[in-house]
Parts: sequence; C-alpha cells; structure tokens
Amino acid sequence: MRKSKEEIAKMRRAGRVVAEMHEKCVAAAKPGVTTLDLDKVAREVLDTRGARSNFLNYHGFPAVICTSPNDVIVHGIPGDYVLQEGDILSLDCGAIIEGYHGDAAGTIPIGHVSEDASRLMKVTDESLQAAIEQIRDGNRLSDIGHAVQTVAEAGGYSVV
Repeated sequence: MRKSKEEIAKMRRAGRVVAEMHEKCVAAAKPGVTTLDLDKVAREVLDTRGARSNFLNYHGFPAVICTSPNDVIVHGIPGDYVLQEGDILSLDCGAIIEGYHGDAAGTIPIGHVSEDASRLMKVTDESLQAAIEQIRDGNRLSDIGHAVQTVAEAGGYSVV
C-alpha cells in the first residue's frame, strides 16, 4: 500500500518523537535512576511534542514506555527498579501522531557492563544490520527473520 507525502510526513514526525524519547531516556539512564523516572522523561517528550503513547492503557499497560532490565525479556513495566552499574536495559518507546505510529526499541548499557553483556549487545546489533540489509523490493518478511536468526544463532543466542 502506497502512502501519500502527507502520510509519510506524519510517520516521520512519529518516528522523530520516538527518537527524541530514546535520546532523552538514554541520557537519563544512569545508576541510581528508577525505570519509573525514565517513564516520566518519556512522558515529557510526548507532552511537549503533542503525541500520544502507543503503550499507555493498551490492554491495561500503565506506562508510556517499556523498560526491561537484565533478564526481563520484553515489555517490562517501569516501576521502582533502581538501575545499577552493569545492568543492561531494553528500552521500548512509541508515539502516535495523527493516527500514525512510531515505535523502536534498543538495549543500552548502564555504566560499565560485563563482557557477556557487551557481546550480547554486539550480536544483537549485527542481527539488526543483517535484517536491514534484507529490506528490499522482492524480499519477504521471512527473509528478514531468517537473517536475524542466522546471525543470532551464529553468535550463540536464540531469538525470542
């Protein structure tokens, strides 16, 4: 389905809000900060940009971002967890602008992290790059998934 220039502009605006949410949350994510503090940072961005959260109240979800520290796999709820030196944090942000959704997740180190955590983030990034290389005319979604899984498994990991 083709999108008009106006629709694409709205999608870009939503994506820019998500990028700003990530940027500000990453800057704030330091040892001693709670995941709920990060949610407040993200809420400020949404409010300033006139956007709504993709996540807030979706099936009762109580926050505007998902925060998944360490072994929490996905869609963790921000709360009183205090970030610690050496944590890794998956941060998922989303925004809606005039009905168009932006959404992105990434994993960030909190201070200095272990070699294992660094390796996990490296292989994850390599998987993402392999996926991006498969996004082209004529390829299927399964081509993207296969690229991600191949890189992850070669690195000793599995895909959730």
